[in-house]
Amino acid sequence: MELLIMVYACKTSCAKSVTGVIPYFPYSKQCKMRKRGSIVSKLLASMMCKAGLTHLITMDLHQKEIQGFFNIPVDNLRASPFLLQYIQEEIPDYRNAVIVAKSPASAKRAQSFAERLRLGIAVIHGEAQDAESDLVDGRHSPPMVRSAAAIHPSLEIPMLIPKEKPPITVVGDVGGRIAIIVDDIIDDVDSFLAAAETLKERGAYKIFVMATHGLLSSDAPRLIEESAIDEVVVTNTIPHEIQKLQCPKIKTVDISMILSEAIRRIHNGESMSYLFRNIGVDD
Repeated sequence: MELLIMVYACKTSCAKSVTGVIPYFPYSKQCKMRKRGSIVSKLLASMMCKAGLTHLITMDLHQKEIQGFFNIPVDNLRASPFLLQYIQEEIPDYRNAVIVAKSPASAKRAQSFAERLRLGIAVIHGEAQDAESDLVDGRHSPPMVRSAAAIHPSLEIPMLIPKEKPPITVVGDVGGRIAIIVDDIIDDVDSFLAAAETLKERGAYKIFVMATHGLLSSDAPRLIEESAIDEVVVTNTIPHEIQKLQCPKIKTVDISMILSEAIRRIHNGESMSYLFRNIGVDD
């Protein structure tokens, strides 16, 4: 709301252009419709455009398609060059590492890291049901009643068979290797802890977690400190100084350089293509 009010104040003061720098775009995980729910990312995009924003600089959107919600230019910068540099400089013997996707959904990101580092890839399949499940968030409360009034007696609508996840398996060899789990957001750490435990059981002797946005909410620092994870590396798109005091395993990579360069180029009317060199369609 503060951002929207400031943008609107600039617009009503006849500002030529208003550029918003939002390193972590909030509600970016809510970019798809689940059943008949709301797409909150679209709502935020509409509010920002309506308030008067003329350009947006952000970093590692949860889904690149979120850029289509805006009718203004959006520069979705990447933090991966900084994380790749950290792996090469700060992880000794990183050549003996394997890049891990904690779910099939994040396999593309893991593949991008693996190809750039010339490393192997592993995918964890069959994780436990997460907190977003319909049973937990109360969408069926009160429970649905299949009454005669709701459905015509002669009409029998077939019900979709619910998914059943298989037991946790690791596709790829991690035995005697350094496991590097990559993702875009680390907030609720339960899935990362479960992945770390699985990798330890499969023989990985060191486990790193790399993510762009470190929300680390609630008691995430304590859980990380007590877990099998050796190090959590996040960028400073979100302030997390308090979490670092609670957990020395959390390390920060500074990405202010690319944001400041993007601001400078936009202000001077220079090309932004240089900041997107070597970025493929799937990155």
